[in-house]
Amino acid sequence: MAKKAIKCSKMFDSTTGTVRENVVIFTDGERIEAVLPAAEAKFDGYEVIDLTGQFVTPGLCDCHVHLSMNGEANPAVTKPYETIADWTLKSLKTAHLDLMAGFTSLRVVGGNGFADEAVRDAINRGEHWGPRLMTSGAAISTTGGHADDHYSPYLNDEMNTAPAIGDGPDELVKAVRYNIKHGVDMIKYMSTGGVMSLGTTVGAQQMSFEEMKAICDTAKLYGMTIATHAHGTSGIKDAIRAGVTSVEHGMMMDEEGIELMKEYGTTLVPTLIAAERIVVKGKEIGTPDWAIAKANTVFSHATGVFKRCNEEKIPIAFGTDSGTPFNFHGKQAYEFELMCRYGMTPAEALTAATKTGSELMRKSADIGSIEAGKYADIAAFDGDPMEDITAMTRCTFVMKGGEVYKKDGQPCVK
Repeated sequence: MAKKAIKCSKMFDSTTGTVRENVVIFTDGERIEAVLPAAEAKFDGYEVIDLTGQFVTPGLCDCHVHLSMNGEANPAVTKPYETIADWTLKSLKTAHLDLMAGFTSLRVVGGNGFADEAVRDAINRGEHWGPRLMTSGAAISTTGGHADDHYSPYLNDEMNTAPAIGDGPDELVKAVRYNIKHGVDMIKYMSTGGVMSLGTTVGAQQMSFEEMKAICDTAKLYGMTIATHAHGTSGIKDAIRAGVTSVEHGMMMDEEGIELMKEYGTTLVPTLIAAERIVVKGKEIGTPDWAIAKANTVFSHATGVFKRCNEEKIPIAFGTDSGTPFNFHGKQAYEFELMCRYGMTPAEALTAATKTGSELMRKSADIGSIEAGKYADIAAFDGDPMEDITAMTRCTFVMKGGEVYKKDGQPCVK
């Protein structure tokens, strides 16, 4: 892998939240060798890549995706007819789409059959190309909870109902250990009802504090981080007290919840795009009315919660729930626009998708900023997001681990 010198007229420095001008990034193999002012750069022995006129960022992190779905109006309609092989192939394709949008690292928080783990391992072995994946396996839920299947009692979906569905601390501890046994990187569980699950009340708590504590304590024994799907207020607060690393969505959080987030150092992954897309596009694409009604309920609270969490300096990591209705992989950078619309500056939104995202993933020693010694994960965009945040939807260049996957707006994959 040739040494490369990347000319940047504008580069986002996620360590300071500022833009550096006229710098050159030097890479050696999969790592960044140095970042120098252009006036000090010497190019002998380097392949030069000129990104002058583009806006350069660290490779982006999307901390909440579902690879085996891609924007279907109601995934429950197609799922009964799909196999693990279908999910694996779909996951590989959607991972490619995300990388082409500049997302070099993904946190995959819920998928069945360990398909995502197979894709992750194939990428890591070099058998397929794609972003860096951090995976959770099947989301853990109680009987009838958000991750249960809600099919007729006469149908048996073994891939979904066992062993990730359980009741009481003992069964849920077993579910955690089962996922860890089969190679997950983190644990995801469902604290409350959700938008896309038929029969659940979106804000209702679905696990007791004791059940959540058992999940969190067990995961921590193995050195795992824990994410929880949580919309409703009591479920959010019990999850924080139980020790979760991050609250996913958090759309109906109250002021006490915000104070608990501060006290415990919990990260919020807001996924504004997930609810907004259903509210705006759900009727058009045929999403069920009951799901649209629930999306309206949570989104009416979510924007205010997001603004308050940002004001209170709660750590906020970029995440999109990509795969949910009309929320397509490779198109999730629209979340940047929503984050800025509801209270963030462009620099704060970019920090959420770089530095804070890498910290949530516990990968900040390797990704999340453009610094010597870190992976050469770099993206570039057409336009200046500090002036027009929609520039983040126009990815022109992607490098992951020193390998160029997109250049001049076109894929260049071997």
